Amino acid sequence: MQRKSRTIRHAKLCLVLSCSALTCMPGWAEEWGTYLKPFAADSLWNSRPINPTFSNDVIPTSDYYPLVTNGAYSTGIFLATPNDPPVTVTGPTGSNSLKIADEETFHDITIPHWPAATTPAPGGDAHADIVDPSTGIIHSFWGLAQQDGKWTARLYAWTKLNGSGWPDPAHYYQGARATGIPAGAGLIRTHEAAAKPAYYPHALGMSLTFNALAADPAYVFPSTSADAHAKALNTGTIPEGALMMLPPSFDTSKITNEELRRIAETLKRYGAYVVDANRGTPFAIYAEIGSAANPAPNGWNAVVGNELQTIRAALRRVTGASGWVDGNGKPFTPNQNLNLLSMRGAWTIQSGSGQAKFSSWDQAVVFSDSSSNTVAVNYSNRGMQAVNWAKPVIGKNYKLTARTTGGAKLRLTIYDKLIGKVVTDSGYLGNGQSTVFSWTANTPQLIIYAQSGGANSSVGAELLKAD
Repeated sequence: MQRKSRTIRHAKLCLVLSCSALTCMPGWAEEWGTYLKPFAADSLWNSRPINPTFSNDVIPTSDYYPLVTNGAYSTGIFLATPNDPPVTVTGPTGSNSLKIADEETFHDITIPHWPAATTPAPGGDAHADIVDPSTGIIHSFWGLAQQDGKWTARLYAWTKLNGSGWPDPAHYYQGARATGIPAGAGLIRTHEAAAKPAYYPHALGMSLTFNALAADPAYVFPSTSADAHAKALNTGTIPEGALMMLPPSFDTSKITNEELRRIAETLKRYGAYVVDANRGTPFAIYAEIGSAANPAPNGWNAVVGNELQTIRAALRRVTGASGWVDGNGKPFTPNQNLNLLSMRGAWTIQSGSGQAKFSSWDQAVVFSDSSSNTVAVNYSNRGMQAVNWAKPVIGKNYKLTARTTGGAKLRLTIYDKLIGKVVTDSGYLGNGQSTVFSWTANTPQLIIYAQSGGANSSVGAELLKAD
């Protein structure tokens, strides 16, 4: 996914606005997968490592001081209701110039419920996230703007409100940040900052500048992508997706600023994931625009600046852990065996009638106006991305499972261009049916077939390591 690097250009801390009436209402329940508490309990955002081990990598100094930002280069998170009207978003140069990240296409998109309060961040990234509980989707924008009463954006992506908060290798870009996550992931929220807890109960989102970020690999699990210019600009050792923490020996009592001490306590327990790049700021931690999560609400503060440098010098990359605990305090093991196969790409009707089109929100090819047994085929070879930690391995076994509705069926064939023949053919699989095969293709060309079960049926798939 090609996109420009983030631009945090100075370390003057932003002004704090009071928390909104909406997010401070005492009746709001804080349950997993909600506007106030996004993602599942076992999302890595809501989980913490036990007995982490650390590398010796240190975030170097740069042009400015480290930053906690709740202003121009952060984001707002806006709650959609079923009564909010739909809004169509176009690209910056007109119709069909909006990048739809998961589809790898350009076209306009209609968001079913658009809150009237939606406001892009005023910085150059112009982020905004819309949370729609009625559909269970977080809509994430980069380069959002309102022009002559119409909405435009440079990039649109989405993720599930009750999901992991990270993409899988198949749908590798599900948010408007460089790592394919929503801009609001890891954000210190307005209602959280207003409560003034001892620490925030989730991992934070952090950007680093180029002398800290690694060029190769530019990203690691759980990230599935990095900034487009990573190999050209990065000169450091820390990849995007890395978890940065303060070690247990770090003495938070030496941090005199109350808000900064709260953040330091969070960094000792949950840490911060590197989710983006910036220009010239050693690290930036993101808080919701207008929240009270600002160590220096009146502008530059030398004491805060020096204490941020103390934190910078102590932060270390996590290299392992003896275990993990989810948001409910239950032990679990983070899952890296994630879906490899998407239905994206152009679909051609091979036999029968009607239309077949990839639906990103359904993560399936959906038939419309089709008779039963209509067959559509996808020759695009865009269903599998080369995520560096999830590439298929020659000789390993993989399990393909059909996820279909309305009686539809899935078939996958893998043609090895090196030897010039089909090496895998799953045959047609109905919903829930699986097949296990050994990966043998050196240069694979994936050809996906979808057989309808009638109008409005759909075909999706899950491809996982079987070993």
